[in-house]
Amino acid sequence: MSVAGVYARRTATLAASVALTVAGLLTTAPAAEAAPPTPVSAATARTYLAALTVKAEGSSTGYSRDLFPHWITQSGTCNTREVVLKRDGVNVVTDSSCASVSGSWYSAYDGATWTAASDLDIDHVVPLAEAWRSGANAWTTSRRQAFANDLTRPQLIAVTDNVNQAKGDQDPAEWLPSVTSYRCTYARMWVQVKYYYALSVDSAEKSALQSILNGC
Repeated sequence: MSVAGVYARRTATLAASVALTVAGLLTTAPAAEAAPPTPVSAATARTYLAALTVKAEGSSTGYSRDLFPHWITQSGTCNTREVVLKRDGVNVVTDSSCASVSGSWYSAYDGATWTAASDLDIDHVVPLAEAWRSGANAWTTSRRQAFANDLTRPQLIAVTDNVNQAKGDQDPAEWLPSVTSYRCTYARMWVQVKYYYALSVDSAEKSALQSILNGC
């Protein structure tokens, strides 16, 4: 075989090998993580945290989830939950009513991947009851609605349902994602939301957030 022929064979073999490697990477690549709006940097979050009012957490008296109208219609037949499911998933297919009928979701809090939307909750990063005790009790209903459906700030994320339920209305001094590598992101999200809505923090909450952000 001529030198040219040998070179052609080697080139073809190399190309095939590269193609197989790329295909293998595509097959084994982890599912994309949820994609809420990117939170502010750790440095900015530290600045925001320093500016927040520190005071004892208020009472839950009078609180009701109904005071925070959530999962409102965002466009067409799609409500907030459905928009977040589509945003945070991979290859999400929805039906005519905007319900997710297939797809894949990676829960950043616990590292689990799900293929049924029913296995996911949409977490309010700063829980509604926590917001109530931090100043939202004095808000108008329209402001509470905006907070509960905020797609602009990193306030909503699709996560494993029982993880969200275990979190409940706890703040970062009481609960953090089990995936430790996500805690910095979580703290940045939390602080950005509290800062934007001028919510207070209690001393234990602030200390926990400072500790996380200083390690980012």
